[in-house]
Formats: sequence, structure tokens, C-alpha cells
Amino acid sequence: MDPPLLLFFLTVLFMGWSLGANDAANVFGTAVGTRMVRFCTAALVSSVCVVIGAVTAGKGASEGLSSLVTIDRIQDSSLIALSAGATVLLMTRFALPVSTSQALIGSISGFMIARDLPLHISSLTSIWATWVYGPVLAGITSALLYLIFHRILMRRHIHLLTLDRYNRILLIAAGAAGSYALGANNIANVTGLFISSFTAQKISVFPAIQDTATELFLIGSLAIALGIITYSKRVMMSVGSNLFELSPVAAFIVVLSTALVLFLFSSVSLHIYLVERNLPAPPLIPVSQSQASVGAVIGIAVAKRAWSSINVTLLVKIAAGWVATPLSAALISFIFMKII
Repeated sequence: MDPPLLLFFLTVLFMGWSLGANDAANVFGTAVGTRMVRFCTAALVSSVCVVIGAVTAGKGASEGLSSLVTIDRIQDSSLIALSAGATVLLMTRFALPVSTSQALIGSISGFMIARDLPLHISSLTSIWATWVYGPVLAGITSALLYLIFHRILMRRHIHLLTLDRYNRILLIAAGAAGSYALGANNIANVTGLFISSFTAQKISVFPAIQDTATELFLIGSLAIALGIITYSKRVMMSVGSNLFELSPVAAFIVVLSTALVLFLFSSVSLHIYLVERNLPAPPLIPVSQSQASVGAVIGIAVAKRAWSSINVTLLVKIAAGWVATPLSAALISFIFMKII
């Protein structure tokens, strides 16, 4: 196999595996953490839906990422992805739900600085902004949904056993939707950098697939699925049970809120619909699912007026990880570029 192509496969496998190991926690973490869904079930549903989401709806966020930087050499794309993957793996070792999107943006920034290339401030600003309003939006959504569901349940007086059965079904359904959104949005973090280089160098891995982006999305999503199955359980438990004690209903709302936020930044159809009606449309860019998930958990705590029950120590560690992730990725990428 050609060395650049081998480097691509190893890098995408590593980056996708890291994303699956970490970000899957933000889809099914609350469901597994509350013991409502078994890890094996969560891993299977998440893996299948991630692949479907990436292959069918991955272009939107990937095109948004390409507005930040266009790279025509597989070697450069691989080193950027390798730097981001190494950063995510480092944070995962500490069981912290870090942002793969932050790691990739930091890695791209380090690459551009090392190569003395101009940073696209406008594109960077739009991505940086999601690191703030992404979790805030998820928190607001989860708080509103919790109040609505709480009122419905108070009026319905559903039997506990019936409610438990409904919760398990809803958690799996919401997790499937969240996994689909994860694949659609975050596949850009795994293979988005390689679309330009594969197109420019006319490289094809699967000749039967005519579209370059589609075959890249398939490869990357399979790597994500591998990470989900092999190494995501530890972070799932951190998000699902340690940050804030969630009821099964609250766990479902957190998963659903996270999926809705990812969908907003992934759906090309929704983006076109809003633009055609002169309405504000969220940018089509890869956003942090980990931040959205944590924001949704905090939203539940606010809605329940249970701020004192939040694990502040863990929240501070998570916030510190969010700050350290892009900085570490930028430094690692800068060093790689200067050495290699």
C-alpha cells in the first residue's frame, strides 16, 4: 500500500476510534449511567446509527469545516488528525468527556501557525461561538423539555412499571437519534480534512462507490463504531452518573436535547429552509457533542432547582479539559509539523 494512503488509514482509524470512545458517552451516557439501558445495547444501536448518519448526512458539517482550511496533501491531513486524536485519547484516559471538535480546531490552528498560513478568523469565530452557545442552547432545551414532561407526568399519573418500560424505549429511540446526529455532524472531525486531498490526488479506496466524500464517511464512521464498542463504557459512566444524579425521564431528556442541538448544526435541509425565509440559520459546522451533553445535564439541574447536587469538582475538571483540549492539540500539531 502507498505510504500516504497507509498513513491515512491509520490516522482515520485512530481519530475515529478516539471520537467513538469519547463522544458516544454523550449520546447514551445518561441512559447507561442510570442503568436503564445496558451498555451492549447502547453500543450496538449507537454504532449502527452513527454509520447511517455519517453516510447519509455528513456533507453539511464537512463543507463547513472546509471553509476553515483546504489541504491537498494526505500527509498534512493525517498529521492534523493524528494530533487531534492524540489529544482526545489523552483526555479519555482521564475519563473526561472532551470535545473532539475542539481538538481538531486546535490541531488545525497549530498546523497553520507552523506553516505560516493565515488563520480564517471569521470561520474560527463561528466555531468558537458554538463552544459557548452550544451547551447553553442544550441547557435551555433540556430545562424546557423537563418542565413540559414533568407537568405531563404529574397529570397522567402513569404507573411506575409502565413508566419504566416507556423510559427504556424512549431512551433507546433518543439514543439512536443522537447517534445519527453524531455521525452526521462529527464525521467531519474524522474525514472532513481528507476530502480535498483525495479529490485533488484522485484517490479511491472503494471503486464501487463513486462519490469520494461518501466512501470517506463510510471508512470514518466504521472507525467511530469500533471506538464505541471497545472503549466508550468508562466515559459513559462518568457523564451518566457522576456529574448529576438523573432520573430515567431526565436521562431521556438529556439525550434528546443533545440530539436536537447536533441536528441544528448538521441539517442541510433545515439550513436552506431558514435561509430562504431570511431567518437566522445555525452554521453547518462540527460542534461539540460533549459540551452539549454536559449543558443539557446542567439544564436539568437548573429546572429542578437542585444546583447544590451538581458535582462541582467534576464540572470544574470537565471545564478545564475544554480549555486544555484546543491548546494541547495546537501545541502537539505545531511540534509535529516542525519536526516532520
